[in-house]
Amino acid sequence: MDAMPDLLPETKMGTTIHPTAIVDRHAEIGASVTIGPFCTVGANVAIGDGTNLVSHVVVDGHTEIGEGVTLFPFCSIGLQPQDFKYKGEPTRCVIGARTHIREHCSIHRGTVTGRGITSIGTDCLIMAVAHVAHDCSLGNNVIVANNAVMGGHVSIGDHAVIGGAAAIHQFVRIGRAAMIGGVSGVEGDVIPFGSVIGNRAHLAGLNVVGLKRRGFDKAQIQRLHTAFRVLYRQAGVFAERLAETRERFGTDPLVAEVLAFIDADSHRGLIRATAHN
Repeated sequence: MDAMPDLLPETKMGTTIHPTAIVDRHAEIGASVTIGPFCTVGANVAIGDGTNLVSHVVVDGHTEIGEGVTLFPFCSIGLQPQDFKYKGEPTRCVIGARTHIREHCSIHRGTVTGRGITSIGTDCLIMAVAHVAHDCSLGNNVIVANNAVMGGHVSIGDHAVIGGAAAIHQFVRIGRAAMIGGVSGVEGDVIPFGSVIGNRAHLAGLNVVGLKRRGFDKAQIQRLHTAFRVLYRQAGVFAERLAETRERFGTDPLVAEVLAFIDADSHRGLIRATAHN
């Protein structure tokens, strides 16, 4: 903790704080919040209405927890980043509404050399023992399975699924509705709707199951799949295949999203399909 808390804050209607919890009087605690046994809440923390800290939870730093969030035992939110350059600056951590963060997860605040904020969107599920490092950005409805870890500055799009024990290198971008297979080492960017697996991870295809779950129809998925084959399955130089894909399919909204992702600045480069795929 950055500073020892003193006294309890004024509690709002329906809020209960267990007598063994330590909650700084400067913390902002919403209505109908439950703070369970042996939790610790720092001075610069704001907790939204209806949120539940089950027990043994630590929330510190300039951290904002949205409404209806559940923080399970032994998770730690907003503590200082694992970065030697960090010198106590008032960087932030934000957790979106209705997100569930399971046991022993660690989510660190940002750094001034990065975005200055670590953010997780709404309706996410971060399973047990996962680690979200400083300056990471997770979209809405993201699922991170048990023991998955990510380095600093990772960006993950809406509806992406990160498999158990996956390891994502710092600065990697994961596109919308992508799927990362379990125990995959991810060193490069993953296109929206892509599916990668392996150590080191290769692009195995499209996340068709995820596309169907997101409500895309058969024709949309087929057009995206045809464009994928041109981009990744044909022979020739990637730049030429990219140009052909842009010319033939660039007006399709899903393909256009993939092309925009490829065009954007990348620290790590794209994960490509292997030759036998």
